[in-house]
Amino acid sequence: MPPPITISDADKLGFEAAFAQAQRSFDEGGVPIGAALVVHDVAEASAGGEREGSGPRLIGQGHNERIQKSSAILHGEISALDDAGRQRPSVYRNATMVSPELPGAFSMNLAADSRNWGARHCMCTGAILLYKIPRVVIGESVNFLGGEDLLRSHGVEVIVVDDERCKNLMGRYIREKPEDWNEDIGETGSG
Repeated sequence: MPPPITISDADKLGFEAAFAQAQRSFDEGGVPIGAALVVHDVAEASAGGEREGSGPRLIGQGHNERIQKSSAILHGEISALDDAGRQRPSVYRNATMVSPELPGAFSMNLAADSRNWGARHCMCTGAILLYKIPRVVIGESVNFLGGEDLLRSHGVEVIVVDDERCKNLMGRYIREKPEDWNEDIGETGSG
């Protein structure tokens, strides 16, 4: 067994916020995927005009609300980006997206084929690539293998924490609500 992954204080800030969001979604009856966007040492004005301070800050957090709001797009990472609001490109390029689960990709065979990219990959992975977010920290990749290979093939650093809380929460959800889970990842079967 490999040694446990050690994450920075900034990553811990985002991880605890993302896990709390995942738990909130689960408690609301939704898919337990939360996300948090943490920005590191940015010292310039954001698009909203306020001055960014130095040091890591949580600028956005959210959770999957597809079931709660009957939404086609409110996956966890999209919700966190929405909560962060409009940001300058330099903010995203100095940020880490943190999520208990890996941002999804509909195809489990993740060859980085740009001709088929749009049809095969989830909006969460796509948003990370679009905004050039350079780091992703995820809680686990046992219950669902998302876009890890695709992200890495585009130069994104992906850190898998292998957190037992995340594995247990998602595993429980998949066992208890397989139809909702399959709908969320674009599958038609149950279980």
